[in-house]
Amino acid sequence: MSPSSNFDKILILDFGSQYTQLIARRVRECRIYSEIQPYDFPLERIKTLSPQGIILSGGPSSVYELGAPSCDQRLFDMGIPILGICYGMQLIGELLGGEVAHSEKREYGKIRLTIDRGGSLFKGVGRKGDSFQVWMSHGDQIRRLPRGFHALAHSSHTPFAAIGDSKRKIYGLQFHPEVVHTLHGIDILRNFLFHVCGCQRLWDMRSFLEEATLQLKKRIGSGRVICGLSGGVDSTVVALLLHRVIGDHLKCIFVNNGLLRRNEASQVVELFTQHFHIPLIYVDAEKRFLKRLKGVTDPEEKRKRIGREFIAVFEKEARKIGGVKFLAQGTLYPDVIESTSWKGPSAMIKSHHNVGGLPEKMRLKLVEPLRELFKDEVRALGRELGLPREVIQRQPFPGPGLAVRIIGEVDQERLEILRDADAIVMEEMKKNDLLDRVWQCFAVLLPIKTVGVMGDFRTYEHVVALRIVESQDGMTADWVKLDHRILEQMANRIINEVRKVNRVVYDISSKPPSTIEWE
Repeated sequence: MSPSSNFDKILILDFGSQYTQLIARRVRECRIYSEIQPYDFPLERIKTLSPQGIILSGGPSSVYELGAPSCDQRLFDMGIPILGICYGMQLIGELLGGEVAHSEKREYGKIRLTIDRGGSLFKGVGRKGDSFQVWMSHGDQIRRLPRGFHALAHSSHTPFAAIGDSKRKIYGLQFHPEVVHTLHGIDILRNFLFHVCGCQRLWDMRSFLEEATLQLKKRIGSGRVICGLSGGVDSTVVALLLHRVIGDHLKCIFVNNGLLRRNEASQVVELFTQHFHIPLIYVDAEKRFLKRLKGVTDPEEKRKRIGREFIAVFEKEARKIGGVKFLAQGTLYPDVIESTSWKGPSAMIKSHHNVGGLPEKMRLKLVEPLRELFKDEVRALGRELGLPREVIQRQPFPGPGLAVRIIGEVDQERLEILRDADAIVMEEMKKNDLLDRVWQCFAVLLPIKTVGVMGDFRTYEHVVALRIVESQDGMTADWVKLDHRILEQMANRIINEVRKVNRVVYDISSKPPSTIEWE
């Protein structure tokens, strides 16, 4: 559901940078709608989109290599402001007649940047001669500028660390303004958005709600919709949004796939029937999901089987209801990004069960009104819809449920072990008033056993890993430096109270390079 002309838009062409999603987030933080597309996005579709500006992302390639990803050179003749970041800047140099070559001295990490020309991208940031910290990650650099360009900033080893052609409104940054390590990075992006591109029509949840309501009415008409509920904030927001738009033409279905946390099924039923007063169809499908997962250990295959089984259940229920044309899901933008490969330098990270895990042929048409939103934006939309805080602040829970927190085969015994461990994690975090202060906290059951001693007896039992992260939107995350006394209490309780577990470890990896979930 792309936004209409009511909002200014920034198009981000992805050349494979690990930071591309972060660029989109930073632009959204400035209340300007951003959209990521592959680097070879057709020119005609760009014209249809009518972006106020275009950002070329970084990437792992060298622009002078044979087969290096490139964009349509006519892009630079459209009169649309363009900002190239890292690889994107080098591509501007290469395509417009400059020279790009391998640098004898690479720059990675925190580097001092010195401004050569104030104004434009550096308006309000500093004057000529001022310097500040930026984040670099490059082995190539522009050696000769294209005609019409000027150097805006330099570093000790990069003479052209920021460049600009003010007449054509084309700019380049060798550093990454989107990462927090770059001081004034958000200010530089704001300058591009508001002073260079002239963005004015702001993106917010109230205007999105109005736009989404109109588009949903137009698409659905008098058709019937079923909404797959999980009890999480995403599907709950979708259900309330659709109920607001089509009323009784919406039927909510909660499928208990047997992969949920302790007591989660009963909580969802109570929430919708008692609090929201929206009729709910409850389907107990635990046995059929576990049957489909029997013997499966590959994470991608797990997700795909779960996705296909969900659709099979929904289609069966739709036939019972009659006249159903649409299936609504709480798919978010990070789901779409992580499940998509541009068939270029960027790679698919994993299939989400409601994106890459769906079967190719479906009887029902998908309705995904949150497809362009990040998690924090969905929460803001939930507030607009009047959701209570306890629902809005619920931690993200993967669509495939505990299946992707059990590394290896999923069966009833391993599910019970993980449920018990997970419940202890949640209890301890809540007891210490930490549940709402982190992005996610959960337990993972590993596919190994280790030797231990309980009493005077040797044990050979399972290992549980604890994963607790802080994040703003799930695109990047850092592990939480939890008080050792709380970790100790969690570990002691899990080992003492959960049968067949004799070891607990703590995951201290960040995203990237790791993902938040283990599978």
